[in-house]
Amino acid sequence: MSWQHIRKIQHLLLSGMAVSFGLLVVSPAMAVNENQVNALIEALRLAAPPNSDNDGMYSQWQILPGIIPNWTSQCTGTSLTPEQFEANPTVARSVVSCIVQRELVKQPQEEMTAVRNTACWWMTGTIDGCTSGATAEYVQRVMEFYQQQEKESQDNPYQYHNRHWL
Repeated sequence: MSWQHIRKIQHLLLSGMAVSFGLLVVSPAMAVNENQVNALIEALRLAAPPNSDNDGMYSQWQILPGIIPNWTSQCTGTSLTPEQFEANPTVARSVVSCIVQRELVKQPQEEMTAVRNTACWWMTGTIDGCTSGATAEYVQRVMEFYQQQEKESQDNPYQYHNRHWL
């Protein structure tokens, strides 16, 4: 092995360690992986109230129409109307994934606290105030569905990955 090659490897290792250390020091947020995002996306979908005609909500995740143009613009670069969003389940899932990932990384490192906070935010727009009533019940359902999804992904990661995607 040449001296240049060894120096390059040393540089890469030291750079990687510096970046990793910097991330650990700077960010106490949850490190999010694809399975966690997919599990929460599915949990939010399963916990959502059933779709009904003219309920004012869009997609399987029951999203308010006013936020759809903003979210689609942030996540896809193109602002969609609620009707366009509703008509394309692939885009809807992709946008939900983007937003869920964005919110999860803002949360503390403890996984279930991050899931609880994100579910509360999804329902209310804030991570606080989901300790009683219908919001608490919704958050609890999301957490239970999340744990089921996580278990499925651990039991059979290949099947889970192919059924649930970002």
